Amino acid sequence: MPLTYLKRIAQTPAPTFHEERRADLIAGLWTDLGYAVERDAAGNVLTRITPPGTEGLPALLLASHLDTVFDADTDVTVHEEGGRLVGPGVGDNSASLAVMTALLRDLRERPAALRRPLWIAANVGEEGLGDLRGAKHLLQAHRAQLGAFLAVDGYLGIAVTRAVGVRRYRATFIGPGGHSWGDQAPSALHALGRAISALYALYLPTSPRTTLNVGVATGGTSVNSIAGTAELLLDLRSLDGEVLGDLDRRAVAAMHAAAREAGVKLHLERVGDRPGGDLRGEALLELVREASREGRIDLRVASSSTDANAAVPHDLPALAAGVYRGGNAHRTDEWVQASSLTPGLKFLRRVVELYQRRPVR
Repeated sequence: MPLTYLKRIAQTPAPTFHEERRADLIAGLWTDLGYAVERDAAGNVLTRITPPGTEGLPALLLASHLDTVFDADTDVTVHEEGGRLVGPGVGDNSASLAVMTALLRDLRERPAALRRPLWIAANVGEEGLGDLRGAKHLLQAHRAQLGAFLAVDGYLGIAVTRAVGVRRYRATFIGPGGHSWGDQAPSALHALGRAISALYALYLPTSPRTTLNVGVATGGTSVNSIAGTAELLLDLRSLDGEVLGDLDRRAVAAMHAAAREAGVKLHLERVGDRPGGDLRGEALLELVREASREGRIDLRVASSSTDANAAVPHDLPALAAGVYRGGNAHRTDEWVQASSLTPGLKFLRRVVELYQRRPVR
C-alpha cells in the first residue's frame, strides 16, 4: 500500500533547490525494489523499464515532483486524524511520489504486459521559483525517446488538459539610502509602493482568465532610514499566450515607470517562464477517462500550471492527473485521505496498462 511509503517521504524535507535528501530517499527506495536508478545533472531521479523487444519504441514518462513549498526549518512531522494524514507537503507532492513508488513495487511483484518502455521520474524544481527546471531538463534531454508525458500531481479525479502560462519577475529598486532626517534622498520603498499600485491598476481580461499577483514585497532596514533597496516578486498568468505577452510588456513598463518617477534604479530579472497552451493530451485523456470509469472515479478537466507545461514547446502529448484525495495544499495543515491512496494506485496502474494497448500518437 502507498501508505507504507508516504510518511517517510513526507517527513523528509525537500525545499525547492534543496531536494537532495528526498531524492536520496526515493533513489534508495527504487533501488531496493530492484530498479536501476539514474541521477541527472538537474537532480532528477529516473528509472527506465524497457522490456525485451521494446527497445527504440517511444516511452511513456510518469513524473512527480520532489519539492515542496516549505523551507528547511518547517516541522514536517505527519500525524493521523480520523483517517487523514496531516502535515506540510503530505499531499503535494509526497502522496504522488508514494503512489508512484507503490506502482514500481507492484510492477515488480505483479508484472504488467509492457509492450512499450515505461519511464518513471521524481523531478526537482516544480514549486515556487523552481520554474519546472527538473521537467524541462528531462524533456530537453530525452524528447526523442518519449511518446507521452504524464505529470502525476494533484487530486484524484482531476486531469489538467490545458497549461496556464506563467511569467515571474524579481524587481529590485535601488536608491542611495540615507538618514530619514539628515538626508533627502529618494526611497526605494516609495518606488516599490508606486510599482505595486501601478501593477494592480493594470487591465486584466476576465476571458481568457488572466491574473496578476505581487506575492512578496520587502525592503528597508529601519524606521529612521531611507530605504536603499526594496524588492518584489511578481506572478503573471493567463490561459492565452498573446494575452500573457501583452500583460508582461505592460507590467514591465509599469515597474520601470515607477522607478523613474521615484528617482531610483530598477534591476529586473525574469525568474520564471512556464509555457502555456494546449497540452495535446486528447489521446491520453481518453485513457485517463477509461481508467476513471473503471475505478468509479468522477473525473473533471481543469487548467493549471504543472510539470506538464514543460512539454508544450516539445510538441509532446502531455497531461497532469492526480492520485489522492486531500486538501489545504501549500498549508502546514495539508491533509490526505489515507483510504484514497489505494484507488489512486489502481487508477495509475490502469492508465499504464491502457497505454500499452493504445499508445498515444
